[in-house]
Amino acid sequence: QVQLAESGGGLVQTGGSLRLSCAASGRTFRTYVLGWFRQAPGKEREFVATVSWSGSSTYYADSVKGRFTISRDNAKNTVYLQMSSLKPEDTAVYYCAASARFASDARYDYWGQGTQVTVSS
Repeated sequence: QVQLAESGGGLVQTGGSLRLSCAASGRTFRTYVLGWFRQAPGKEREFVATVSWSGSSTYYADSVKGRFTISRDNAKNTVYLQMSSLKPEDTAVYYCAASARFASDARYDYWGQGTQVTVSS
C-alpha cells in the first residue's frame, strides 16, 4: 500500500505558474506508476498526466500538453506537477494517484485527498 498527500495548491493569476507536490509513504513508492488527475466543480474527474516507475516515460492530456510537466523523485518518494501558463479552465481540485500499470486504461488504486488550484482571470 501507499499513502499519498498533495500540497502546493493555491490561487494564481492567468498565465502564472504553480508546482504541486505529492509525498508518498512506504518503501514501495518506486513500484508504482504515479498520475495526476483533476476535478472541476460540476465536472467529472479527468486525467492530467502520468509518469512511469523510473520517470523516463510520461503521458499528458491534450489540454495540458506543453504547459504541465510531471516528474518524480524516487529518493524522496515524491511526484511533482509543474504547471505553467495557467488558464482559468485549469481551476480544479488536483489529485495524485498510484497505479501498478503505465497504460491509458490503468486503474489507479490509491488516491490523495487533493489540493485546490484556482486560476483567476
